[in-house]
Order: sequence, then C-alpha cells, then structure tokens
Amino acid sequence: MTAGMELSERKHTILKAIIQNYLETGEPVGSRTLSKSTDLNLSSATIRNEMADLEDLGYIFQPHTSAGRIPSDKGYRLYVDMLMEEKEQELEELKSTMLEKTDKVDKVLKQAAKVLAANTNYATLVSAPINRKNTLKFIQLSQVNEEQIIAVIVMGGNVIKNKIIDVNEELGSETLLKLNMLLNTTLNGMSIEEINLGLIARLKEQAGIHSQVISNVLDAVAETIHVDEDMEIYTSGATNIFKYPELSDKQSAQEIISAFEEKQQLAELVSETLSSEDSHGIQVYIGDETPVKTMKDCSVVTATYELGEGMKGTIGIIGPKRMDYEHVMRTLKTLQNELDAIYYKDSKE
Repeated sequence: MTAGMELSERKHTILKAIIQNYLETGEPVGSRTLSKSTDLNLSSATIRNEMADLEDLGYIFQPHTSAGRIPSDKGYRLYVDMLMEEKEQELEELKSTMLEKTDKVDKVLKQAAKVLAANTNYATLVSAPINRKNTLKFIQLSQVNEEQIIAVIVMGGNVIKNKIIDVNEELGSETLLKLNMLLNTTLNGMSIEEINLGLIARLKEQAGIHSQVISNVLDAVAETIHVDEDMEIYTSGATNIFKYPELSDKQSAQEIISAFEEKQQLAELVSETLSSEDSHGIQVYIGDETPVKTMKDCSVVTATYELGEGMKGTIGIIGPKRMDYEHVMRTLKTLQNELDAIYYKDSKE
C-alpha cells in the first residue's frame, strides 16, 4: 500500500497540523494545543482519538512521559511527499541577492553556500560541477620507450588526461597510427556506459595481435573518464547545527562538524545525489535514509543543478528533522534555477 493511503482526509489534516506545529515550536504537540491553535473545528476528544490512530500507524510517537506527540520519520516522509506532489510554487525570493555577478564559478558557489546558510539557518554545501556522463573526444597513443606508451585522453569540455600504459612490446609508428584510427573511429563521442563488452570484443578482434594493448588502453580510459576523486565542495553554516537542542547536546553534532571539515562523507552524499534519476531534481533524506550515517539524527535535502554539457553539481541543506521543509525546498529550487540560468545566459552572450 502506498504510504499514507490508509489515512483519511481528516487524519492527513491532523498529521499535517501536528508536523507544522512541531516545526514551529520544537515542542511535543497535544490535542488541546491543536484544537486551540488551528482551524480544524474539531473537539479535543476527536483529535485525541485521531492522534491515537496516527500513533498506532507509526506516523507520530510520544517522547518520554510527555502528553504530546512528535512526528516519526514515517510521518516526516509522508509530509515531505505531500509537499513535493503539490504544484511548484512561484519563485519569488532571493533573485536579487542570491548570486553575485561574477565570472568565477567558484566564487558564485561559495557565495551561494553562504547565502543558503544565512537564509535557512542550517548547514549547507554546494559542490563544484563535475561530468557524471563524460564522453570521449579523442585518444592519442604515443611510444614512450620499448615497454610503455602514453595515452592522451581528451574528454568533453576539453579536459585532458595522460596515462602511462605498460605494453611489454615496441610498437612502430605505423602500428600506433592504426590503433589510434581504430580507437577514435569507434569510441569518439561515447560515454563509459556505452563501451560495453560486445564493443570491447570487436575492438580487440580488429586489433589482432595487439588486442592486449587495446584492452590496457580501455582500462586506462575507464579509470580516467570516471569522476575525479578531488571533488570540490563549498560549505557554510556548519555551526548552525548547535542552534537546535535536539542536535546540540549530542555527540552527533561534533560528528556533523567533522564531516563538514573533512568533506569525504559529503563527497559520498554528492555522488549519491548525482547518481539518482529523481525527476523532481530535489531529494529529501530523513534520519536513517541519509547516505551519511553521522547525520542519522538530521534531515538532508539536496538538489542537482546543471551548467550545460552534462556538468552537474549538488546543493545540500542539513538540519534537524523538524526543519522548515517547504522553505528549504523553495530556496533550493530558486538557487537551482539561478545556477542553471548562469550557463544559459553566458552561452547566449
């Protein structure tokens, strides 16, 4: 059964009211609070009965001995899904202040991370764009010595990589010319995903006695064409985590700060985001759903932006589970559009 399908419209409304009240106050929500502070037009007894059902279904729970309830991860998930299904809202804010007019992408991204942190009061990250589906433009093989050749690999965006390859035989200039022609005629414009086993077998067959050279070159191409390990990630607002009581008094707060300083776990989060084919462009990880285990007490909201020719990056916001999801997603969507617009504006000039 699809999440939330077992809930009546009234239960949906009450759950939404509980979550919104908790987002605002950070305090457990009781039936009397809901009956007084909302326009539900329901008695405390009716709300109490519905809350009991929501608790049985796992959408809310009672912390400690408090009379109130707070959302569970399941409750947050349903709330977020409902928000994401709603019609996209008009992008009204941040357009004049979000990005400084600059030719340097890194300055723009650093500024974006700072503006996000200031605007949301959460921790933020913005990764520099990388090419997840890089394509081959050209390969040039040249002899280095009797046992080695160098492969100059030119990729989309004119990124050039050099790779020394052991061949254990001296290849004449004519042989290298033929291998270069074979590789470039076959592989030009292909991504690593398109170089399948059938294609490799055909190339090796055409190379004849030099099939092992082709195999080694393709291994080098596969290694080179993948995303660079040195992923640039700009961060801001990590200390905002201490503003939220449910995080600041836990060891997890220090772990989150360390993750922002070392950035390896953030790189894993970026890779997870970029590998997703989510049509919304915005992803929400709640609690244990996050790929970064040190952030299991948080919610992480990410979006992918594109600077053209397959160059993509990630924007991320990390905060407590009671973060203002609506504001965060609207802010992310705005920044996503602003970054996209930089490329399209520049490409027309």
